[in-house]
Amino acid sequence: MNNSIPLKKACQYSSDNICFEDVSLKNFVTTDNLLQNRGGITIASNLPPKGNSFPKYNPANILIANIRPYLKKIWYADKIGGCSSDILVFEVKKGYHPRFVYYSLFRDDFFIHAMKGSKGTKMPRGDKNHIMEFEIPDFDITNQKKIASVLSSLDSKIELNNRINAELDAMAKTLYDYWFVQFDFTFDFAQGKPDKNGKPYKSSGGKMVWNEELKREIPEGWGVTKMADWIDSDKSGDWGKEEPEGNFTKKVICIRGADIKGLNGLAELKPPVRYILEKNASKILNSHDLIIEISGGSPIQSTGRIAFITDATIRRFEDPLICSNFCKPISIKNKKFLYNFVHYWNSLYDAGIFFGYEGKTSGIKNLLFDSFVNSYYTVVPDEKTVDRFYEIIKNIHEKKQIALAENQQLASLRDWLLPMLMNGQVRVD
Repeated sequence: MNNSIPLKKACQYSSDNICFEDVSLKNFVTTDNLLQNRGGITIASNLPPKGNSFPKYNPANILIANIRPYLKKIWYADKIGGCSSDILVFEVKKGYHPRFVYYSLFRDDFFIHAMKGSKGTKMPRGDKNHIMEFEIPDFDITNQKKIASVLSSLDSKIELNNRINAELDAMAKTLYDYWFVQFDFTFDFAQGKPDKNGKPYKSSGGKMVWNEELKREIPEGWGVTKMADWIDSDKSGDWGKEEPEGNFTKKVICIRGADIKGLNGLAELKPPVRYILEKNASKILNSHDLIIEISGGSPIQSTGRIAFITDATIRRFEDPLICSNFCKPISIKNKKFLYNFVHYWNSLYDAGIFFGYEGKTSGIKNLLFDSFVNSYYTVVPDEKTVDRFYEIIKNIHEKKQIALAENQQLASLRDWLLPMLMNGQVRVD
């Protein structure tokens, strides 16, 4: 076991500020867009009302959410930006390697330490002085760099896979928008049918007809239906037990609302293992099932986040998947419409539509799912166009899942190596 030092010897809290005018959504960090389970950050939803300044962070600073430390929200800054006052900004002192200090705080025992010194019940906050007493390994700078290099190389590969997946997602969304929003799917006008070598339908003069439900024109021959008509059945969620108990013996992986981003490849994914009743095996998710978050959200984030399951998704896990009671698993009638359903649903989510379909129970927001799907209409494309879109997106999704499976392996290797590197059990030559 190596010697250790208190965190305050290696770093200090930043006291810098940044002007409101120099902060954008891309470089503003809050407890909402600093992701759980060490997942990094996403783009902020909005900026607070205009004020004088925000706490500033710089490249190589370490940002940690000081509300509910057990959520493990931490990020190594790679740019200049601003953050809310509930974010702790650590500046690493001379003589200590920033990445090494970051990985010293990346461990579960740091967040356990922060929770022990927290104050409050509903929104516990870590005590800043107590946090600075956390013990980190006392390696010389050469070994700090070596350890940081090994762990960073694993994270760099994960980040590369994430960037590739982001490009694949962008390609899929662009194709959906061209075909089913702008109605420029490729069409052979001579043959009078969709064809991959054809011309863009609408912009090439394809016949459009007015639809009263959608209040817009759609391609001739396409239909319109309520979203409820796409749904075949819905299951129910389950939470089961943390350990096998009595008849609760069926081991499963439980997807919560907090895991949807991870399942979609937008954050690190660590859903809990649970045990459910054998008779509830019907709740296990199958390929082409959808998971919709129906409880949760926040003032700036609606309920309604969605993820979908395919065979490639299932192969990423050793045990069957279920979802928690705060999510709603559904199946759709025509499996080929899976990606159309998901992209249309996400477009409505991004537009904030679900804020208008939320009720409250005991202060928790609930999605009024039945009310929504029975009142919202969607276009029904011709079968050949749907089939072509399904096959294209299926191939994209399978490539994404291969990368996500590799990321899980890399993250597991990193998390296995991390404590042994930090306590000196494994050395880097």
